[in-house]
Amino acid sequence: MDNSLVNAEKEVLVEMVKLAQKRGLEGSKGSWKDFLSTYDRKLGPSLSDPSRRPVDTLVSFLKTFSKEEDLKFFAKILQCYANRKVVEEFKTKSHGKESPEQRLIRLTLEHPQYPLDYSFPSHEEGWMVTKIRQKFKFTRSNAMLAVDCEMVLCEDGTEGLVRVCVVDRNLQVKLNELVKPHKAVVDYRTEITGVSAKDFDETTSSLVDIQRSMKKLLSHGAVLVGHSLHNDLKALKLDHARVIDTAFIYKYENQPINRRPSLNNLCKSILGYEVRQKDAPHNCLDDASAAMKLVLAKLEQGLDDAIPFVHEDVPENEMAKLLLHRIPTDVPIEELNRIIPGEFTMEHQPRKKVRGEYYSALAIFRNSQEAYEAFENIRGTQGKDSSGRSQKSVSFQLGTGATASLYVRKMAHNDSLGQVSSRKRSPQVEEISGDSKKLKTEEKTGDKEMMVDTNQCEDHMKEIERLKAVLSQRDNEISTLHKIITSLTRKQGL
Repeated sequence: MDNSLVNAEKEVLVEMVKLAQKRGLEGSKGSWKDFLSTYDRKLGPSLSDPSRRPVDTLVSFLKTFSKEEDLKFFAKILQCYANRKVVEEFKTKSHGKESPEQRLIRLTLEHPQYPLDYSFPSHEEGWMVTKIRQKFKFTRSNAMLAVDCEMVLCEDGTEGLVRVCVVDRNLQVKLNELVKPHKAVVDYRTEITGVSAKDFDETTSSLVDIQRSMKKLLSHGAVLVGHSLHNDLKALKLDHARVIDTAFIYKYENQPINRRPSLNNLCKSILGYEVRQKDAPHNCLDDASAAMKLVLAKLEQGLDDAIPFVHEDVPENEMAKLLLHRIPTDVPIEELNRIIPGEFTMEHQPRKKVRGEYYSALAIFRNSQEAYEAFENIRGTQGKDSSGRSQKSVSFQLGTGATASLYVRKMAHNDSLGQVSSRKRSPQVEEISGDSKKLKTEEKTGDKEMMVDTNQCEDHMKEIERLKAVLSQRDNEISTLHKIITSLTRKQGL
């Protein structure tokens, strides 16, 4: 590993030292601060920020490690960065001399969401990083494999892999395995995954077994294909540099770049069939095959035109829910009952992303009418999410007195209930004759429009005042931090 350390860039070495600190690793000279105490008699551990230390100091510290598990950990980090470097070089140098397959890899890598979705915690225990042994393989090999996985909800709120399917370019099945969950399962999501507890009575394959099989399949530089492939890679705990994501290489016309088409919509628009019928469970093998067919269609026909945007049909039982998202993790789920009116049950949603300081929850009502009325009665600033669904930004006070904010969103884009007023008139009023209704409507149309505009202005003014208060609070915090930093700097004579 010594040669790799000497040739590594400083940002890589800094990250390695920081991770060593985070994990409490110690070399022959102790921890990072212990090492600095003996290595640098002048400053010692007082300057412990690795990014402010020279490269030779970082390398000297990392060379003090000799335990096999520590060396494997550092080797994995070096491999991750080496793969990322090859990817960056590929993005900048591949234009003009790329194959059609390589072009799709580049389109995936250049998508604005790629750095967010494909930044994996690959250094963590249990992850496997495939190695790009030779750079030319990254630009020459056009072998492709499509993968799809099914996941269940585990007791600790994470998702566990239970099935994986892989097909090759000719749609031949290369892998089709059930995977024994390595954690206690609280929900098999049978209506989605199509599996239940009894399916695993005789299953012996583990995640490690599947990782070995994937490593063998990918050993010759194959491209991995999938729809929203990052979710499958997270389930597999697999970091692979050569990927084509069908959610990235196809796009909707006249829609934001972050609005990605679903697999079912792509199949209807591009392949002319639905990958699954309404309310039918997922079929891992069908989904993997569909992803491969979409890539082959792109290769054979070009299909650079954007596809028409269509709203997904939302089942009635989903319409009876409201999604609460971007909830700060320090807000207990019990506090959410204070901001949603009506009778409902609250269900915690497992985080799809490992990183972040937020979580999501579902408020589940008895029917869609109650969900609609609850949304209308929530006090907040109304807008739309990135997919065009109505949502409200809500600020509220916790039992502790602190203030928190979150978003409450409808499950559909334009549900039929959205045309009905939540403040219903009494049955007697509804029985007024058609002529009387028409006359009354004509008389009040102008008043209603004026009231809507006035209410919207009031909401906007309230939100502006709230944001001013937040900014003022942030300015005070920043000013206080500057004072603290100045005081510490003077004390240390820096």
